[in-house]
Amino acid sequence: MTRRNIIALALSLGVGLALVARLAVAADMPGVTATEVKIGHTNPYSGNASAYGTIGKAIAAYFKKMNDEGGINGRKINFVTYDDGYSPPKTVEMVRRLIEQDEVAFLFNTLGTPTNSAIHKYMNQMKVPQLFVATGATKWGDPQNFPWTMGWQPTYQAEGHIYAQYVLKNVPNAKIGILYQNDDYGKDYVKGLKDGLGDAAKKLIVMEQTYETSDPTIDSQIVNLKNSGANVFYNVTIPKYAAQAIKKTAEIGWKPLHLLNNVSNSVGAVLKPAGLQNSKDIVSTFYLKDPTDPTWQNDAGYKDWLAFMKKYYPEGDLSDLGNVYGYTVAQGLVQVLKQCGNDLSRENVMKQAASIKGLSLPMLLPGVKVNTGPTDFYPIEQEQLAKFDGERWVLFGEIYDASKK
Repeated sequence: MTRRNIIALALSLGVGLALVARLAVAADMPGVTATEVKIGHTNPYSGNASAYGTIGKAIAAYFKKMNDEGGINGRKINFVTYDDGYSPPKTVEMVRRLIEQDEVAFLFNTLGTPTNSAIHKYMNQMKVPQLFVATGATKWGDPQNFPWTMGWQPTYQAEGHIYAQYVLKNVPNAKIGILYQNDDYGKDYVKGLKDGLGDAAKKLIVMEQTYETSDPTIDSQIVNLKNSGANVFYNVTIPKYAAQAIKKTAEIGWKPLHLLNNVSNSVGAVLKPAGLQNSKDIVSTFYLKDPTDPTWQNDAGYKDWLAFMKKYYPEGDLSDLGNVYGYTVAQGLVQVLKQCGNDLSRENVMKQAASIKGLSLPMLLPGVKVNTGPTDFYPIEQEQLAKFDGERWVLFGEIYDASKK
């Protein structure tokens, strides 16, 4: 139906002018009607990265909450999420279905570096927003070449810089052993560490080991790293392998300074399965409030999150940081949709996503804010170090702000 026909029909039915305008605008926007906006998503609900599946469930639960409260600007969110098993070919299949068959308005928080890499060019060729992707690879912040793709969390390279600085300051005779996933995700983290170490990298890094996401275990790699004489372990893994690495390190009596990337520092998803006693003294970074940290027990943002979980996602693990992540990134999208007003065209969605200034979200750490601009597609750039004391993560040091580097 053309815009003119919609307007004529609406007027003949005596529909108000405001609704006429909404109907007319919606006619030119895929995935948008007068009453809903359809949003696409992929997530590994199965397979070796299935620990991240809870993120998609938390997002869906938050959108249910928003819909129960009347939606956003009068529209409900129709959240269409598919399981891609963390398999790039499957992601391509699911995303084509979302864009070409389901006709979603845009993609939101599709998870994984290798999976998002597989759809990166397609999304930009199709001119469909690939918004707030659930991966910290640096390439998601390249508006000049990929104007339809935007990251969310702090970049892996920035996080690698933080660990490098920590090692240089605190480990005088460092011998670094690295375990990383053999793809852009792992390589980005390693690049960050090496760049942060500078000229010292060649001297300090004594061994690098990789793994594939199809590998059943990483036990042999851990043994090799111990035998290298490394006294610093840079652990760049997704949750399944992070838990294996922590457990194996304890089993063989290797006690290095253990640096664990923040995409796998969930107490519920990683440290508990690995054994809390085995996780003691691990160092990681945070930008979200850890739900197991009693520091936030009386915090209003934590209380609201807890109430949300109990009502909308009661089966969700209250110790899993992934559920804080899903809740928070969903709030980020709600802000974008509110800014869009009645114009939910793909162009305006990206314009508003790139127009966020000083946004404080309840479960971000104090001092961490969301900021974007036409040339800044890195929404969150602050992190803080933390050490696990055997029961909880304890924050220490200053907030590191990558935007000022």
